[in-house]
Amino acid sequence: MKVYISADIEGTCGITVWDETEKTKTDDYKYFGQQMTREVRAACDGAISGGADNIFIKDAHDTARNLDPSKLPACARILRGWTGDPLSMMSGVDGGFDVAFMTGYHAWAACSGNPLSHTMNLGNEYTTLNGVRMSEFMLNAFTAGYYGVPVAFLSGDRALCEFARTLVPEITAVPVNEGIGGGVVSIQPDVAVERIQAGAEQAVKKAARCKVKLPDHFDAVVRFREHPLAYSKSFYPGATLEDSKNVCFSSNDWFEMLRFYHFVLSD
Repeated sequence: MKVYISADIEGTCGITVWDETEKTKTDDYKYFGQQMTREVRAACDGAISGGADNIFIKDAHDTARNLDPSKLPACARILRGWTGDPLSMMSGVDGGFDVAFMTGYHAWAACSGNPLSHTMNLGNEYTTLNGVRMSEFMLNAFTAGYYGVPVAFLSGDRALCEFARTLVPEITAVPVNEGIGGGVVSIQPDVAVERIQAGAEQAVKKAARCKVKLPDHFDAVVRFREHPLAYSKSFYPGATLEDSKNVCFSSNDWFEMLRFYHFVLSD
């Protein structure tokens, strides 16, 4: 059983403000970097209990150098830093994996379920895919589905967990936070670790029921905060600019969508 884990931080238990997500803000970040690592380790331990013996982890937040590799199990490999390919937060995934997990994930841009909600960066107000507000979870779940890898586990904020069940009904989703305006109500961090481990074990066992079905066609809209940035990004081949701030693109091929997002949603 080979498991792929994509790890983010804005859905880590208790996290509330941006300083807690940034490596340069040492006092605020240190604890949450450690909690992020604890939650990833819990997902690994659960997967191993469920039968996994090969785990690949993508550190997928900001610098991509957040996790403490020494705290991970012996059967795990970790990809730190950004390769620069269109898979981004899913770099390294391919058809050889039996299941994909996502830990520490957060709600989509413009969603009130997390005070840190965003989609890839803070330059866009929101992005839609086939008329649905797109989260990083949705983006990355489709990438896993493109390679035929089921998405069986998610941890993060409650709003995202509720959405995930509409996309993958059998997914094991563990909510650890609930956003209220600029605040967050969270469960106790040790309880979060326990629930993530138990959920990951369950997820491995029902991975086959968590396949992601991709649509036959994709229509994307990225709504930028500033019109000059939208104008610049609209020069991606095949993209169009509408309403000064909306960059639109369509394709039947998911990898072509990933190329578009790689250009348009990159900082």
